[in-house]
Amino acid sequence: MEPLYQSKIVCICCENTFMTSRVRPSFKRAARVDSDFCGYYKIDVNPDFYVVRVCPNCGFASTENGLERLNDQQKKQYLEKIGFRWQNQDYCGERNVKQAMASYKLALLSAQAVGEKDRVIAGILHHIAWLYRYEENQNEEIRFLRFALQSYIRVYEAEGVALNNAKLMFLIGELNRRVGELNDAVKWFSRVVNDKKIVDAAMIRASREQWQFIREEMEARSKNGSGDTSTNENKGLTEQTISTSA
Repeated sequence: MEPLYQSKIVCICCENTFMTSRVRPSFKRAARVDSDFCGYYKIDVNPDFYVVRVCPNCGFASTENGLERLNDQQKKQYLEKIGFRWQNQDYCGERNVKQAMASYKLALLSAQAVGEKDRVIAGILHHIAWLYRYEENQNEEIRFLRFALQSYIRVYEAEGVALNNAKLMFLIGELNRRVGELNDAVKWFSRVVNDKKIVDAAMIRASREQWQFIREEMEARSKNGSGDTSTNENKGLTEQTISTSA
């Protein structure tokens, strides 16, 4: 069985019907997962490359978590900001990392043009950071992790307090850790561990592990006489010119 299959999509912007490639669920199991949930796969096909659907007719790009429909004003905003420059391109077949990156950046621009939710934009930014991680481009990875972090914080400020979203809080802590903001990382991890309303055992355990990892890292650096307490290492847990304003 081939890992890719074709799925029919109706573009919510121009109403064009097109086919896009998806990865079968049986091929989505990661061989290992980083502590911020970036997956690595034994097969050549990376499921993360196929999250974004790109309309070949108008270029509008979205994910399953995005808006289900656009009103006339949103369509106009997209077409005026992005769509008028679109030249027919086909992202519907097999994708390499370069094509995946292009599809995510189209999704980011599309989301910003139509006023998509911060939660969706944060996920797109985070995935772009993962793609740079696959390419070992640390500067761009950290840049987009910072963008994603800002969006995740906006999500938490808007809805996280009410939801007690432990995974969101853990991610904010973990991205702070990865960009070197260790004090902020500890604050978020400690919230997950100490908040009695949180009952997500996996996130409590993960937060405790990363909190301990930061302690050990800072102690090691202190013993070595280094004043630099930042760390961008990929500590993996057991499996489990673009504007960034929404």
